[in-house]
Amino acid sequence: MALCSSSAVRSAATSASATGARRMIRVVSMPEEQWRQKAAEHSARVRNLLAPGLTDIDHPMNSGIRRQPGRDSGTSSADYFTALDPQNPVYNFLIEYYGLKGVKGPRRLARWSPDPSLLLFNEEELNASGLRVEEKEILHRHDANDSPILDSGIFLEGATEEDFGGTLHLKGAIPLEDGSGTIFSPSLFYNRFGGDDEGEGDSNSSSSKDKMKSAAPFQWYRAILTNTINSEPIFHCHGLHEWAMQYHPPGSDPPPSGKYQSHMPLRVSREVINEAVERRGISCTHVDALRFFAKAAAPLNHHGSQLERTDQLRLEQKGCVHAHMDLLKLSIRLQPFVDASLVADTLEISLRARRLDVEASPYDVRPFGFGVVPVELPEGREEYRRRQKELMQAATPIRERLLTAYEAFLDLAFDDATLIGAEHNPAAERFARAEPGGKPWRKSLIEG
Repeated sequence: MALCSSSAVRSAATSASATGARRMIRVVSMPEEQWRQKAAEHSARVRNLLAPGLTDIDHPMNSGIRRQPGRDSGTSSADYFTALDPQNPVYNFLIEYYGLKGVKGPRRLARWSPDPSLLLFNEEELNASGLRVEEKEILHRHDANDSPILDSGIFLEGATEEDFGGTLHLKGAIPLEDGSGTIFSPSLFYNRFGGDDEGEGDSNSSSSKDKMKSAAPFQWYRAILTNTINSEPIFHCHGLHEWAMQYHPPGSDPPPSGKYQSHMPLRVSREVINEAVERRGISCTHVDALRFFAKAAAPLNHHGSQLERTDQLRLEQKGCVHAHMDLLKLSIRLQPFVDASLVADTLEISLRARRLDVEASPYDVRPFGFGVVPVELPEGREEYRRRQKELMQAATPIRERLLTAYEAFLDLAFDDATLIGAEHNPAAERFARAEPGGKPWRKSLIEG
């Protein structure tokens, strides 16, 4: 069901018509039957992955679904994407870390998007996949780019405004006036900024600055992926970041991060938690995790009690369970300009990583059907290392594919001048500080 109004789509089209010019662009056309089948398969896969963590349709968080006109009172939650369960220790990280809240969160993951790297294939390769290259007339406010690659898009035959927000993403969609389909183009989306034509090519123009501001975060995430792939894995952390969140030695303040899983009882005593953290300290390379440590645990972190975001480039490593979880975050950052199957792959590996994360934690997650990896004991640490290596082997090809997707996206979305300018004008959030009990990056900027 479409979540956007037809009037909103028409308004956007009218605005483009008022300010834009007609021109032809190269498109890779995908037959309607082909992309709709792929979209249905993607939605089914995401539903299957999320099913254990979805709330029942009668849950208060799903009141909007129950009010939908024509809904049969006997319809089960299997017929809808419902909200994720904030109490489920494996699935609630999708809400807390990645903002996939309410019913909209699962729906966002279930929306399908074509692989934009198809624009880099030659015509023979495309024809072999049942695709074809043609030209379509569009309305756009900027002149044609010098590069034909930057003046191209994926054309989904038969895609209309009724598909936006449900089957397809509204973001980036360019429906054609004749109703024959919709184009998704990274370059046209990121070249939408205002500014007069005389300012084009000037790095000081508002349009150029806006584009550089858009490109910079993608360059940062590409750098993280590159460095992680080239890193040496570490297998002696044993997931103690979760224990550091609950560290509470006598005389110290209560750990503020205990609130995140406050609905779950601890499976071990406070003394066992303290002993596990103090045994050899903490070897956590995930910079963002430090913010959630108890303050008393900060001096026990071998990589420092205070870190900067730029430290992520040297510390992030391919054995880190949380780095695998963050692959999902990096893939949804690219939506809708990323192959939907890659988003599903990152979702699957992130859920596997999260399961190990909570099973090795001091919380009792057995009531939710999960096991225990007792890292406070030698045999538990051995099991953690074994599963950590298995996860790394599974995550590595996904991480490599995601890096390739970032490289293709940057080539397709921005011209060379924008990318060079963005490298020299990184976002302020790249220069931020993390410490136990600290605020998010955007609120912990390093002054000056």
